[in-house]
Amino acid sequence: MKEQDQKTELDIEIRPMKFEDIDAVDEINRLSFSNPWSRESFERELTSNKIARYFVAVYNEKIVGFVGLWIIFQEAQITTIAVHPDYRGKKIGDRLLDFVIEYCLKNQVRNIILEVRVSNTIAQNLYYKKGFQKIGVRKWYYKDGEDALVMVKKLFL
Repeated sequence: MKEQDQKTELDIEIRPMKFEDIDAVDEINRLSFSNPWSRESFERELTSNKIARYFVAVYNEKIVGFVGLWIIFQEAQITTIAVHPDYRGKKIGDRLLDFVIEYCLKNQVRNIILEVRVSNTIAQNLYYKKGFQKIGVRKWYYKDGEDALVMVKKLFL
């Protein structure tokens, strides 16, 4: 792949995740995280968790990314977000976050909160670019002992 192709923004569709999307989401999840969620976790989120909202990014009928959030009253917690490694650098993460922000605005959510590994500066830079601010650190948050930055984006005052 040419370097200039790496920067190209793809024409993607973002839609609610369906049960039949779980295989593709699970693959992206396993490729993206050192301690991935189980397939059963995604199944439970879609079938049993009333506060969960999950969305997928689709390009050429292939799922290339996903994002999940919980909405509790006027606050949203981004639970997970990932882009397939073959499709990174193509603004899919940007589009997923823009979608979540717009979705939250439409649903009168006041704050969006997330945790991110302290070592994941690429994700942190994206979150800062989208208006998130660091509000704290959760020590030993991840199973491997790494800390997490807690970040928030305030939508309404």
